[in-house]
Parts: sequence; C-alpha cells; structure tokens
Amino acid sequence: MRVVCQRVTEARVRVGGEIRGEIGLGLVALVGIARGDDSATVRRLAAKVARLRVFEGDDGRFDRSVLETGGSVLAVSEFTLIADTSKGNRPSFAAAAPPEEAEPLWEEFSDALEAEGARVERGVFGARMDVELVNAGPVTIVLD
Repeated sequence: MRVVCQRVTEARVRVGGEIRGEIGLGLVALVGIARGDDSATVRRLAAKVARLRVFEGDDGRFDRSVLETGGSVLAVSEFTLIADTSKGNRPSFAAAAPPEEAEPLWEEFSDALEAEGARVERGVFGARMDVELVNAGPVTIVLD
C-alpha cells in the first residue's frame, strides 16, 4: 500500500463534472492498494496519515497534524501509485490489487481515518476523476 499525502489549502474531486468530495485546509490522500495488503496495513497507514505532522505550529515548524488543525482529508483511490516501470517505459500494474480486493480496503482506509477523528471526504473508487488541489508549500509526503 502506498499513500501520497499532499498538504492543501483546498481540494476537490469531480466525476463527470460533478463535485463528489471537497475540502478546505487539510490533506489529499492518494491511496494505492497492492496485492497482499490487509486490514492491519490499512489501519497503520490511516493512523499515520491522521497524525502526520506537516502543518506548521507557532514556531513555523511541522508540529501539527490534520487532527490538530481541524482540517479534513480528501481520500482518493489511485491504483497507478502501484505502477512498476523497472522493465521499460510502459507501467505495469500487476502488483496492484484487483478492484474486488482493493475497494473494500480503500473503504476501510477511509473509515479508519474517520475512526481516528479525521473529517473525510472521498473520491469515487474506480471512477475517472478530476482532482483539483492547491498544494500548500508545496508539501508532499509518500507513505508505504
């Protein structure tokens, strides 16, 4: 499993031109589920995202999490994060979990974020989505 977190001042996801999820200050979490991922991995990374200290405290250092800032998380499924390009220029997605395995784990990830106390908006699993965001900093952190 891989999660790419981007600190944002605003973000939204559209499907077919319709906004399906939208946040202000917070994190966009692009979530890739790999074959062999399980509930323990999902819960561990959800807790990591919720507590990831990438928001500045009074001294300007990264001291605060999305939970501490009152921000939100926009969770977006993205199997392309599991791409392998080691054998050429065309990415292979063989390591990505098939949709019937990935979707329940992605839902569990979003639910686990909520259980941690985060306000969560969601993209649409398996849909072609347009993700708009303003990356603040920029700050982008990759979690495995």
